[in-house]
Amino acid sequence: MLGCSALFGYNSGMDSAAQLTAFDLPPELVQQVQRWVAQAADVTRLEAELKLSKIKIEALVHEIAVLKRLRFGASSEARAADMKDLFDETLAADLAACEARLEALRETPPEAPPASPRRPRAGRPALPAHLERIEHRHEPESCTCGQCGQDLVKIGEDVSEQLDIIPAKFFVHRHIRPQYACRRCETVSAAPVPAAIIDGGMAAPRLLAWVTVSKFVDHLPLYRIEQIAARSEVPLPRSTQAEWVGRIGVALAPLCDRLIERLREGNVLHADETPVEQLDPGRGKTKRAYLWAYRSNTLDADPPIVIFDYQPGRGGQYPQAFLKGWKGMLMVDDYGGYKALFGGDIGELACLAHARRKYFELHQANKSPVAAEALARIGELYALEEQARDVSVKVRAELRLQYAQPRLEAMYLWLVQTRKTVADGAALARAIDYSLKRWPALARYASRGDWPIDNNPIENAIRPIALGKKNWMFAGSEAAGKRAAVVQSLLATARANGFEPLTWLADTLEKLPTWPNSRIDELLPIRKQAAAQA
Repeated sequence: MLGCSALFGYNSGMDSAAQLTAFDLPPELVQQVQRWVAQAADVTRLEAELKLSKIKIEALVHEIAVLKRLRFGASSEARAADMKDLFDETLAADLAACEARLEALRETPPEAPPASPRRPRAGRPALPAHLERIEHRHEPESCTCGQCGQDLVKIGEDVSEQLDIIPAKFFVHRHIRPQYACRRCETVSAAPVPAAIIDGGMAAPRLLAWVTVSKFVDHLPLYRIEQIAARSEVPLPRSTQAEWVGRIGVALAPLCDRLIERLREGNVLHADETPVEQLDPGRGKTKRAYLWAYRSNTLDADPPIVIFDYQPGRGGQYPQAFLKGWKGMLMVDDYGGYKALFGGDIGELACLAHARRKYFELHQANKSPVAAEALARIGELYALEEQARDVSVKVRAELRLQYAQPRLEAMYLWLVQTRKTVADGAALARAIDYSLKRWPALARYASRGDWPIDNNPIENAIRPIALGKKNWMFAGSEAAGKRAAVVQSLLATARANGFEPLTWLADTLEKLPTWPNSRIDELLPIRKQAAAQA
């Protein structure tokens, strides 16, 4: 059958209307042929666009698969924590951009019938229930049927939610105290000025708390806080902020001292240390100081407590002074500064995660089968801990006795035999030697139900400090470092207990000036107050 072009001698290079008119055809037939020609051109164009879209979709699907493999693949485990966070943020942004482009390519054309309501994207978490909801109702333009004119009947609602924010807003509390005079006695009376953390200062408790939390929780240097305030045309010099932070550190010291007393009431503690730079004015440079960190036992029923002790060095005398008179078990790494503590009233627990890390690094480097075997054996011990996470101390002790201790004994014998086959000086030999040297302390946790398996809780508490150091740069003096440690201790404890740091600190700074020492425990950011605050 001949096509339109052959039938009418149609030349695509000429004007179709002129060609058809030359045949003196009926107008209806001319219009029909013109519609066919236009539709054929549309089909050709749409086929080309569809082919291009398919190519783009295939490319985006491949790119998304590569990004997901980079983000979620095992290779990500080997990255340092700070690099991993940055890398994951970049990949998340790239993934979102690719998925948005892919979604745009796959959108239904406007001419097609409207699609059914889209289901929520799988894996997207619900927005927090405690947030205020501001409802916006969107009614259709007409409540009558567009086809028959009958009134529409409501059969349900389609509800979607968007998260929004009101940025920090500065405002002024204007306190007015009328003054009254007695003409007969010639006296003047007025309401007293309430006591404050900074008498006569311009900063309200919440502003003081905001600056402090921005510095120590959000890791913002004071000059950045100054810039944030400047965008609202509020002068907030960093020198003024530094004075506020110092005053707050002094005011909170009694709470931190009481928190230390509460910490020492436990019989199991975690300990670790991290370096910080301290300004050395005499030499015109900085010197190294240390934040010694202590945390209560995660397996205790008591509220978690985190304490940072700022000291000028890393010598063993500092943990000895902090723990003087304390009795119990101390979970630490292999740093020699802790060794003098052990043997008397303090027993040693060693971190199994440290031992595991050495085998993990070996396996990542060369796929060592021995390292893989060690990781598998340690993995069984951690799997048991996961199963025993929410059971009682007694039940956990029984599980460890029945399952963990036999596996630890078998692993020790395997390490001893394997070490005989490994050359001295090899990386694998060093990893095994570390485990064997530390073995009594590594395996000791399994003899009880209330001793931790590793030191991860204190390392997690220190991690924000390590991030913040990049922004603080250095402590101005030893006294400034100690004041900062007070604030960091209280804020870290507040976060560990589920408190919102800004809310807790603002409330505490408002109450503290007139709070009786006999009730100081009521101000501590520990779990028993969490329900009352909420």
